[in-house]
Amino acid sequence: MDYGPASAMPPRRILLPVLLALACFARPLPPAAGQQASARNSAEQGRTSLRDSFSGEYEEAVRKAEENATQFRYHFRSFYLSRDEFDGSRKEAWAAGGWIGAKTSYLADRFAFGVTGYTSQHLQGDPTEDGTGLLGPGQSGYDVLGELYTDIKLTDTLHFYGGRKEYDTPYLNRSDSRMTPNTFEAVSVIGIHPVGTGGGRLRYGTGYFHRIKTNNADDFVSMSKAAGASVDRGTVAVGGIYESDDFSIGAIDYLSPDIVNILHAEMKVTLPVSPDWRPRVTFQYSDQRSHGDELLTGGEFEAHQFGIKAEAPAGPLFLTAAWTRAGGDRDLISPWAGHPGFTGVQYSDYNRAGEEALLFRAAYEFESVPGLSAYALQVIGSAPDAATSSRWDEGNLNLEWAPPESWLSDLSLRLRYAHVEEKGPVRRDLEDFRVILNYGREW
Repeated sequence: MDYGPASAMPPRRILLPVLLALACFARPLPPAAGQQASARNSAEQGRTSLRDSFSGEYEEAVRKAEENATQFRYHFRSFYLSRDEFDGSRKEAWAAGGWIGAKTSYLADRFAFGVTGYTSQHLQGDPTEDGTGLLGPGQSGYDVLGELYTDIKLTDTLHFYGGRKEYDTPYLNRSDSRMTPNTFEAVSVIGIHPVGTGGGRLRYGTGYFHRIKTNNADDFVSMSKAAGASVDRGTVAVGGIYESDDFSIGAIDYLSPDIVNILHAEMKVTLPVSPDWRPRVTFQYSDQRSHGDELLTGGEFEAHQFGIKAEAPAGPLFLTAAWTRAGGDRDLISPWAGHPGFTGVQYSDYNRAGEEALLFRAAYEFESVPGLSAYALQVIGSAPDAATSSRWDEGNLNLEWAPPESWLSDLSLRLRYAHVEEKGPVRRDLEDFRVILNYGREW
């Protein structure tokens, strides 16, 4: 395991009981966005839109600066996953863990430091049913110092970050859909500036990302090796987004020299039909190409995906429809994040070359039970270009209870179920069931 420069990292299986003990001394913090569902937000767990990029780091830093105090965070998570694969094999595990972190106040109103340790420990799961991503190889638990960074306030609207840290952008993010998120060794600059007098603002960021700790890893590897290459290369990312109440547009580019160049762009338009009915339409485009010496595949490649998504309330329901189309001479890749395509859901990404997908989703918030919400979705896919690949249809059911008030307001319980039909020469089925408990606090 990799504890990097912090030799005081707790040894294996100490972090979990510490997480449990700290629950008695903390004040509530809402569950992590990556694990919490929302009837009014159609983004799937572990996937980040461009609209959600660049904001958390700066805005959280400003809030902590205003508090002028060291802040601690604690998050307990229990996760059960059971999957019956297409070939009849089974993957199953139950794990518990989470993370403990702290960030100092700003020294001299300029410098702050953050640290977070992550853990996932085995509760149940046979080594022969490995592969859920909740634990390490062979259903082993792990501990890792995932964050150890400095935050330098260059100006009131611009911050520098250096070290190990969480980030969220479409193709480089926490991908928080298992026990612990991705984190990165990087240097970055992130800022936000108002634009005009109408409430518009520009959020932007750039950075060099050297290594990544993936969801169930206890060490960091180079960005290029995480992508599948045999050499060590980092990744440069630069992007920004302009947003106002009814409109946003932006793009971000990722370059891993001699490996891959990825461009992702999004535009969202809200239609103010009436004060109570404001449907929105979002467009996205991704382009991926080989670069330089083409060390990822040994040859030139190109892949792209276009998508459109419409969202609107309809009485007590929130409805979503989306369509995506992937093209090029290979499948799209997403080695440093969950794939950001609009039709990527619990199991399937629908990002294979030549694959089209159509999604329908209906979400509902139960007024009679505060914090209880549910959604159902169906994705209908087409056959990819590869003759050996079959088309997939996937349906998801999701139920979550996250009480907004009361002594349970720091708790979230989520049930997820997916059924995937593979329609090829032989029809096969896959079933994926998950139970996720989050309990987060800060003080």
